[in-house]
Amino acid sequence: MISKPDKNKARQKRQKRVRAKISGTAERPRLNVFRSNKNIYAQVIDDVKGVTLASASSLDKEVKDGSKVDEAATVGALVAKRAQDAKVSEVVFDRGGYIYHGRVQSLAEAARENGLKF
Repeated sequence: MISKPDKNKARQKRQKRVRAKISGTAERPRLNVFRSNKNIYAQVIDDVKGVTLASASSLDKEVKDGSKVDEAATVGALVAKRAQDAKVSEVVFDRGGYIYHGRVQSLAEAARENGLKF
């Protein structure tokens, strides 16, 4: 019997490869994205201390219902605002093994428009 390729295992493999090269510091923390079927989550992480500096998700009350791409853009704007409140202006973008397309792209562009540099 031929088994189907597991998309999530392939994504985790890509993520592991990227995380070997990318790490968040106090000066440039890592903006991590996790995308589930229904929601999208973003965190600004200092990997040296192992601390989350700011986070946002489509489950937050500030995010209005709409298309998933619109929700991702709102989450990007929200995480950018919260990161700036935590005195973070530059980040390293970690797309988590996902293709830079659709919701991930929308979140990243909204974060850039709202003041995060990456």
